[in-house]
Amino acid sequence: MARFETEAIRQQMRRTPYREHASPLFLTSSFVFDNADQMAALFNGEAEGDIYSRYSNPNVNEFVDKVCAMEGAEDGFATASGMAAVWAGMAALLHAGDHVIASRAVFGSTHQILTQVLPRWGITHTYVDPTDVEGWEAHIRPETRMIVLETPSNPGLTLVDLEQAGALARKYQLVLLVDNCFATPYLQRPIDFGADLVMHSATKFMDGQGRVLGGVLVGRKELIEEVRFFCRHTGPALAPFNAWVLSKGLETLAVRMEQHCTNAHALAEWLEQHPSVARVAYPFLPSHSQYALAKKQMKRGGALVAFEIKGGLSVGKRFIDALQLCSRSSNLGDVRTIVTHPASTTHSKLSEKERLAVGITPGLIRISVGLEHIDDIQKDIEQALAQASG
Repeated sequence: MARFETEAIRQQMRRTPYREHASPLFLTSSFVFDNADQMAALFNGEAEGDIYSRYSNPNVNEFVDKVCAMEGAEDGFATASGMAAVWAGMAALLHAGDHVIASRAVFGSTHQILTQVLPRWGITHTYVDPTDVEGWEAHIRPETRMIVLETPSNPGLTLVDLEQAGALARKYQLVLLVDNCFATPYLQRPIDFGADLVMHSATKFMDGQGRVLGGVLVGRKELIEEVRFFCRHTGPALAPFNAWVLSKGLETLAVRMEQHCTNAHALAEWLEQHPSVARVAYPFLPSHSQYALAKKQMKRGGALVAFEIKGGLSVGKRFIDALQLCSRSSNLGDVRTIVTHPASTTHSKLSEKERLAVGITPGLIRISVGLEHIDDIQKDIEQALAQASG
């Protein structure tokens, strides 16, 4: 197998008779068949090939193949958004009466699925401390089917020990489902630590330029077969054009993540010394409580930095309003630096108690550090901090 960067670039669909160098777009809803026997064989699963773009499409297949190669996965399925991948990973495998162990530090929409959607079908969950995997065992029941986690978490950048989580899942024959969106497969491969399924909002770093929506779920072949059946018949399919954009985005993922990480690390160190900042969370800062774990399971610290601004909510809002270069947006993983106030946006549906339990205080700011020059990023944040605190 070739190296990560090579797979991202050279893992392409078979060329058409036109001998194109870059993958063409297959903007078609359906495909034609040579004869009735071929058509029947494809529908019966006796032959491989594309039938209908809700099922598969050459552009989607190429994107999935690349992610599988990057994550070390056996198979995968791409969806219309990251949350569609999260939902498919749960809904395809869980049944009425099942129980889920979930890290308390999960994305706001994942929280809504666990607390508002799954209970409609009698599927329950227990939230557990992401920093105490040993303590999770006490919450496992006979009906427990799955462990759901994300690491680093959104937005507090709390880590989960993947090796411990993998060992626990194997001990009790549970499905370990890991959201690897923040780290990307370039920085972290959960399957290497025992994950059964890995999901991504491809909208983020895989695209890298804020252009399209997409999601992907990869992992063990027998589990993906269940996901594929569920998705084919419920319809959260990734559009061919979006898949083409995402596949091209993967070609530069490694070089982009290197610069994202360099900028983010420098910004985190700078913020840690700033008098207007109470605390900084970044996995590769020695001050991070899980610094040793981050060094163990991540290649670098990632592109996200979270910090607590002194003065709380009012000062935080003034800071965001004062930004001139950085974008005010709820997205992340873009070449452009994006600043978000999680308590009032991405995690606003959580109660204050629930937010505080995962470190989302009123003054917490999340920065997705982009690829602009670090001096310009710092200059904008410096002037905004000065205006907010003045």
